[in-house]
Amino acid sequence: MSIQKMISEHPSVGSDYNEALGEAVKHAMYCAAICNSCADACSAEEMDMRRCIRLCLDCSDVCEATYRVATRRTDENRQLIRTLLATCIHACEICEEECAKHDTDHCRRCAQMCRECADDCRRALETLNDEVHADGQRSTFEHGAA
Repeated sequence: MSIQKMISEHPSVGSDYNEALGEAVKHAMYCAAICNSCADACSAEEMDMRRCIRLCLDCSDVCEATYRVATRRTDENRQLIRTLLATCIHACEICEEECAKHDTDHCRRCAQMCRECADDCRRALETLNDEVHADGQRSTFEHGAA
């Protein structure tokens, strides 16, 4: 099953499927799961991993909220999606920085996933910003300005 296909088959999406947003949704789903798993693995480590656990759980929650809102396409709330994408980038960067400090396989994997998710969210945010700008331009031309 493909989340990209699910989104593109939504009646409100049709030919307006945003590939970059679809990738961001997919990676936010994966990142939520990986960060959650990393937090659990950190809790089993002998060293004090409280900060890493907290940041992984925060990132997981933000990623989950991002993918959940971004998959809802009826009466799209583009501004909220843009805000969540920006928040997701920030959460992923913080989590990646912390996980990169630890010499464990689960933290290395989590840091890598956070990097990929942040990169995809950046691309999606750029495309949504471009769409907003294009819509603003169309609106200006339709109303006889410019």
